[in-house]
Amino acid sequence: MEWDLGLQGLGVMLLLALAFGVFTQLVFWGRASLWLGAAATAVWFVVGIFISEVIFGWATAVDLQPNIDGLSFDEVLLGYVIGVPVVLIGRYLMRGRTGPLVPR
Repeated sequence: MEWDLGLQGLGVMLLLALAFGVFTQLVFWGRASLWLGAAATAVWFVVGIFISEVIFGWATAVDLQPNIDGLSFDEVLLGYVIGVPVVLIGRYLMRGRTGPLVPR
């Protein structure tokens, strides 16, 4: 396996991860500390790199369009298909509860 992810691809991946972290923080507003958004950003970044470079790393740039400097953009967006429902289900399950992540 050859990793071909360039700086522009990493930048796009970072922006997508930050957007997911902000979304997570807004969903849990007042129910969790800022660390939840930071953790969501980090996890989504790693998962996105895994999707682009490991799961779809076999495909060529012609097979995967759009390909942004080695980043399989459409395939990385699949992370949102799983991540957004997980965040919403987590928020639903946490309603009315307090825990260690809830700010005081």
